[in-house]
Formats: sequence, structure tokens, C-alpha cells
Amino acid sequence: MSDSGTFALNDLVWAKMRGFSPWPGRVVDPPPELKKIAKKNIPAQCIFFFGSNNYAWIENSFIRPYEPFKSKFITSYKTVAFKEAVEQIEKYIKDPETFEASLKQTVPDPNEQFDKLREEEEVVESPKPVVTPKKSTPKRKEKPKAATRNSIKKADNDIITPPDRKRKRTSHSVENNDESHNEIDGSFSHSTSGRRNVAATGLLNRPAPIPRPETPEIDMSKVSQTLKSKNITPSSLRFGFLGLGIMGCGIVKNLINSGHKVVVWNRTFTKCRTFAEAGAQVGDTPSDVVDATDITFSCVADPQAAKDMVFGNCGVLQASSVSEGKGYVEMTGIDSETSTDIADAIVSKGGRYLEAQIQGSKAQAEEGTLIILAAGERVLFEECQTCFEAIGKNSFFLGDVGNASRMNLVLQMIAGISLAGLSESMALAERAGLQTKDVLEVLELTNMASPLILEKGHAMTKGEYPTHHPLTHMQKDLHLALRMSETLEQSLPITASANEVFKHAKRLGYSDHDASAVYVRARF
Repeated sequence: MSDSGTFALNDLVWAKMRGFSPWPGRVVDPPPELKKIAKKNIPAQCIFFFGSNNYAWIENSFIRPYEPFKSKFITSYKTVAFKEAVEQIEKYIKDPETFEASLKQTVPDPNEQFDKLREEEEVVESPKPVVTPKKSTPKRKEKPKAATRNSIKKADNDIITPPDRKRKRTSHSVENNDESHNEIDGSFSHSTSGRRNVAATGLLNRPAPIPRPETPEIDMSKVSQTLKSKNITPSSLRFGFLGLGIMGCGIVKNLINSGHKVVVWNRTFTKCRTFAEAGAQVGDTPSDVVDATDITFSCVADPQAAKDMVFGNCGVLQASSVSEGKGYVEMTGIDSETSTDIADAIVSKGGRYLEAQIQGSKAQAEEGTLIILAAGERVLFEECQTCFEAIGKNSFFLGDVGNASRMNLVLQMIAGISLAGLSESMALAERAGLQTKDVLEVLELTNMASPLILEKGHAMTKGEYPTHHPLTHMQKDLHLALRMSETLEQSLPITASANEVFKHAKRLGYSDHDASAVYVRARF
């Protein structure tokens, strides 16, 4: 959110909390429980949020007047909860008194709620004594149900004991055992159903993870043929790069080999040495990199790491020169809410922001054939064009912040679902006695063939999973796609199943292997 102003009591506004969309609200006097929460020396307002009926202190820089921004936000956000909140504020505008009266009727008295909770707590802490039922009760006269294999038969004169005493009972029945032995760590678990601990038994069959192949150190002397054919004239601007992981190394290599001036930073300092030897400068902290450059790229592991890079100690916002219009380009695979939070923080400091999501793997990053999906400030996008030419074969500008993140998650859904389906198909072929290499040979001749399917299929056949796109990153993207679907109330049952498949592969110990290692989960 951009320019902020001053606000008076009862002003209708849009207020933004970190991690949430701008939300309709009203400036109000703080209730008693909020009076000590406001930050000192930072202008802030107490906001009543329509829809949720909650209160919060919001800094003025994250508040906008309602009417001027109404059309922009209503067209940008379309969740059911958001629409209900907008309906409420519109009702308030038409008839404030009626709205206030209806609100008092719908909001429960907190004192009454507290008393009710205390009563329930007392009931839980002081249970009534358990009485042994008499044989003459109607319940005992009913015809008993047939016993099942897993049921526990009790005599009529058994004494019903409280749950805490049941835990102390033991049974030596093999078929109806109340205690199951955990063969992994020798401990015991209790089950009132009499079933054995299936989860523990299943863990015994899981394969020991194979060691992850070592990722070879990047060879800076080898320039890709693709990059040579582009004949790029490098920008005169200085570029920073935060994060030298699997993707970051290939990207920085092509930036340097195309003649761009680059300053790098990485948590593990030793990774910077190779690039320093090739002509890059090294920053001590992310904020130092921002101060030393015109535009800074960030490519780290996940949304939390992206936030830490910006908001953390010695992070991007700590740089003294952000206010000079420095550019910040987020290449980490993140959700639109995280991207918006970072954008708001950068812009509020006087900087400029662009999200540039990347489609591709380690090999494509080194070859310079990535696809760049960008959104945010158009001028910053144009200033980065020579960099995008060096690292990719196409770049797309998709408009407002968040659009690139959404597009990337949609494409990652397709990739994740495809890999989960391929792994199960290959596992079925193997179980049926077919050669998986024969399956791939036939598949390559069909219209189903694609570089992704063939590349990952060959890795599955060999049983080797050198990391080109980490399995944990694929699962992270599926998870973020499911979160996005929740806000839009879009059902994604196939994506949810694929996400569980990748989660299972992570539990088997293949988080840092390539995404093709999901095959291990399908086989076992």
C-alpha cells in the first residue's frame, strides 16, 4: 500500500495486517484490552474490522481511505469472507445506527463466555463417579451385538472403570490386545479398539533413504552455448544477488558471464568464493548488498526465508539506501500474500518492487533457459531485461503484485500432479513385471511425452535422484497452491492427494533429493 495520511475517529478505511489482504474497517477508540498494545513513536490507529468484528492497532502507513481505493481492492480480492466484510461496511454506510444495533445482538458478552468456559472446565475437572449398571436396566435387556474380530468381550459383572484406570490394565490376548508393542523403540501404546499399532508396523517396511548425490561445484569457466548465442549488451546498473542455492548459482553464473556487475551474499560464505574468483563482489550482509547496488535479486528456499531476508536482522529494510528508489526483485517461490507483504514494506520505505518467479530446474538455470514470470513495477521490469535475457529464454509481465506468484503456483501444480501420477504408473509397471525403461521408450513415442516426464522417468528407472528441483520445494509449492485454493474456495482434490504423496516421500527421508524421488514412496 502506498501513500498514507492522517485519519479521524469513525473514518472508514482499508487496513492491512501482515499476511492478510487489505480489509474494510473503521477508525475507533481502542477497547480496554488494546490500550497498551499501540507502538510508541509510530503513528497508528485502532481499527474495527468489518466481517470479523475484530480490533487491531494498524500503523498509518498501512491504512488507506475507503472510497478512493474501493474499486481497486474489490476487484483484486474475491474471497467469500472479504465479500461479506464489504457487504457489512456498505450496510454501515447506509444506516450506521441499525448496523450498530445488529452488531450488539450478534456479538456475545465476553463475561458470559468466560463464565460458561469456567463452568465447562469445572465439569471436566470434577467428573461424576462411574456407577456400575445393574442387570435389570433396559440397556442390559437388549440383545447384544455380535462380537467382531477386534471387539473386546466383557462379562455382565465387569466394573466400568474411568479412562485413567483403563490405561493401567493389561491383556495378554493375542487377537484382542489392549496394549500393542512398538517394535521400533520397545515402548507400548494403548488402544481401546484392541487393534495393533498399524502405523508403527508400517514404518518397519519403509526403505532406508539412499544418500543424496553430491551437487558438484559450479564451473564458472564453462559458458553455455545458449548464452553465447544471445549476444547480450549488459546493463550499466549494479546488481545484487541474495542466495546461492541450486537455482541461484546458475543464475549468478550467467549474470557474470554476460558481463553484468554483481554483488553476492549467501548464508554459507564459502559458496561466495567461487563467484568472487570470477569477478563478483561479496557483501557481508543483505543490507550491505542493497547499499552497494541499484537492483537486488533474492532467491532463497521458501516464504519464511524470503521474509527473513527482508525483515530480519541486517535484512534488506535495514539498508540506508532503500529510500533512494532501490529496486528489489523477489525470485523465491512464494505465495501472493507473502509477496504483497514484502512489496508493501519495500515501497513504504521508498524502494521499488518486482516479483520474478522462475520456471525451470538447475540445468535450465545453468543453461540460461528459464521462464521468468514478473509482476509489480513495470519500469523495474524493463531495467531488469538484460538480466532476464541472460538467465532465461522468455520473460512475461503479468501486472499487479501477486499475479506472478499465482501463475507460478498453478504451473507447479501441473508439474507436481504429473510427477505423482508418473511415479505411481512406473511403480505399477514394475509390480506387473514390466521393464520401466520399456515404458519410457514407448511413452517417448506418444503425445504424452514431455521433457519433464522423460527426464524424471529416467531418474526413476535408474534409482538415482540428483537434485535439479528439490522434492521439498515441490511439496512446498503444492501446499501453497492448496492455501490459495482455500481463500478462493476452489476445490483441488487431486492436488491435495499429490501433496500427501510428496509429504510421505519427505518422511521417508527424501526431502533434499530431486522431486523424482517421489517414486520411492509409490514403490513402497
